[in-house]
Amino acid sequence: MSFKIYVGIDVSKLCLDVFIREKQVHKQFKNDSKGFALLIQWMGKQVQEPIKSILFCFEHTGLYSLPLALFFEEKQIHYSMIPALEIKRSLGVTRGKNDFIDSKRIAEFAYRFKDKVSVTKLPAEAITKVHSLLTLRDRLSRSLGSYVCSKNEFARALGNEYLPELLSSYDKMILAIKAEIKQLEKSIKAIINENTELRTSLELVTSVKGIGFIIASYLIVYTHNFTRFDNWRKFACYSGIAPFDYQSGTSVRGKTQVSSIANMQVKRLLHLGAICAIHTDIELRDYYQRRLSEGKTRMTVINVIRNKLIARIFAVVKRGTPFVDIKKYIAQ
Repeated sequence: MSFKIYVGIDVSKLCLDVFIREKQVHKQFKNDSKGFALLIQWMGKQVQEPIKSILFCFEHTGLYSLPLALFFEEKQIHYSMIPALEIKRSLGVTRGKNDFIDSKRIAEFAYRFKDKVSVTKLPAEAITKVHSLLTLRDRLSRSLGSYVCSKNEFARALGNEYLPELLSSYDKMILAIKAEIKQLEKSIKAIINENTELRTSLELVTSVKGIGFIIASYLIVYTHNFTRFDNWRKFACYSGIAPFDYQSGTSVRGKTQVSSIANMQVKRLLHLGAICAIHTDIELRDYYQRRLSEGKTRMTVINVIRNKLIARIFAVVKRGTPFVDIKKYIAQ
């Protein structure tokens, strides 16, 4: 899609710094609904082109950029949310920064890479809601682990009788967090079950051994219900489990290894899924043991299994039928 005007927006908690590349003008607006409306009015005065010929580009800053994205979606305005790291690495050597300069750099980035920058489309509302609930669940899970660890360490060092009031408070906090986590999971299931497409994807993904409800929910969220990535290999790259060469000329011959530029949360979840699959899937367990006996390292084999799980998941979703355990089927 071709655009005539490229606008860079630096998004912060309270303000939007807007820079129109073709006019070389800058203005600041509040990061709220009134500010968004004033932004569109200002654009109409500065630019005579129709709104459909304008591309607004800004960094993906999570909660701070979401209201602006929702506003653009509602008004059917073209925009692109770009990862901050992608913009930063495209700038080369830079010195100093402020909000005005950042908005200008974002606009220049959108123009320079106009053949690669794509229009962003937010996932369905149900997916956004599930993502928010999963984020809170993850925070509570980390807090739960912290409380359990602190309680156990205190009891181990000083005994259960030293300060029972403290241990009692720990127990109450742990029970409350566990109850809240269960309630969040119930809410996530309710949202997914209300949506036919999400419910179908969940049933297909969880048919793969090693993949439970939580991992499947995260995969649905990060793949936008398996519409964000063309194939499983691209998602493997996004998850940080795809191997890459490290070599140059005749002297540099490094080991093939995965990249740290990845969604580490998905990578961690896939690791847990791979460990579970090794214990529950006969085919993967045999593969794991065979490769270890051949001298492969444990993490190398587990990473291969992570890739196998992703390949299976994308296959069952694309095919529209549950995973079939061939070895178990033959044994019967």
